[in-house]
Amino acid sequence: MGLRGVIVLVGLMGTTWSFNMTTIRPEAVSTDTFARPETTEETTEQGRNNPGLMTEDRTVHVTALTDTSGGVDSQTTEATVGCFKKGAVAEEEAVEDVMATGELNPSHYPAQRAAKVVQHYLNTRYGSPYKLFGLKQVHSGNAEDVADSGRKYQLDISVHEIISDTKENCSAEVFFPRGVKQLSPQVQVSSCEELLKIDANSEEEALYQQYKTNKTLRTEKRLPDSYGHIDPEMTPFWHLGIVASSFIMLNESTENTLYNVAQVANITQLTTENDQLKFDCHVLLHDMVSQEIPQWKLLFTWSPAGGVKVLHTEQLPHVHDCEKHPKTN
Repeated sequence: MGLRGVIVLVGLMGTTWSFNMTTIRPEAVSTDTFARPETTEETTEQGRNNPGLMTEDRTVHVTALTDTSGGVDSQTTEATVGCFKKGAVAEEEAVEDVMATGELNPSHYPAQRAAKVVQHYLNTRYGSPYKLFGLKQVHSGNAEDVADSGRKYQLDISVHEIISDTKENCSAEVFFPRGVKQLSPQVQVSSCEELLKIDANSEEEALYQQYKTNKTLRTEKRLPDSYGHIDPEMTPFWHLGIVASSFIMLNESTENTLYNVAQVANITQLTTENDQLKFDCHVLLHDMVSQEIPQWKLLFTWSPAGGVKVLHTEQLPHVHDCEKHPKTN
C-alpha cells in the first residue's frame, strides 16, 4: 500500500472514532417523542421514538407494562444491562446536576423524569389488576425553584390506560422537596376525568371471587420469564405487582431517577384477611439513570372495593449493574 493510501486509511479511521465518541453524549442526540418507560409508555414506545430517552437509559430498556394477552406489549421492553465506564457516567451526571428552569424541552431528562412520577402516582391511586396507567408523551413542561424548599414542575402530558388502550391529555404538577431527608414528591393531576372513569369492576370482581375462595394459594415466579413471556392467567398478578411497586417508585423518586419495574421475581398469595386478598411479593426495579437494580419485598392487600394497600416494604441487598440479573424480555 502506498504512502497516500495509508494516509487516507488513517484519516478515515480517525473520522470514524470521532463520530463514535460524539454519539454517546446526551446533548448530541436529537429527541422527538416519549417511550414506554412503559416506559412507562414503559420504555418502548418512547424509546423507539425518543432518542433522547434512549441516551438517558444508556440503551437499557426494562419491562414495565404488558397487555392483557400476557405477552410483552409495546410498552414492555428488554433490558440489555451492561457495565459502563465510570468516567463516562460521571461526566453525564455532572452535566445533569445543572437543572433547567423555565420552559423545558419535553423530550429531555428533567421533564421526562418528573412526568414519570405522575405515572407512579396514578397507579398508586387508581391502579388495579385491570387498570394500569402509563406515560404516553410529554407535550410541554416548565420548572421553577420554590425558594429553598424544592422545585416545581408544571407538565402537559398524555396518559395511557394500558389495558383498555385509552389515552387522554392531562395536566400535572410535581413538587420535589429539598432537605436533609429525602421526601416523596408531591403530585397533583387534573383533566384526566374520562380516563379515571374506565370501568373494570366486573373483571376485578370475577378475579377477586376466584382467588378469595381458592383452596390452593397461588405462587408464581419470574413475571415475565427470561423470554419475556407471562402466562395469561398470571397477567393480573403482574399488573398487581406493578401497582404495588408504584408505591415504592413514587416514594423513592427524585429529580435524578427514572424507575420502571424490571420483574416481579416472586408473588405469593397468603391467607385472605378481612375480605382482602393478601400477597407477599419480591420485585426488581430498574433506575434507568444509575443503572441500579433495587430489590424490594412488599406485603400488600387488594380487593375491588379497597384497592391496593401496601402494608410493609423492605429493600433487599443491593444489586449492582455489573452483576448478573434476570433478563426482562
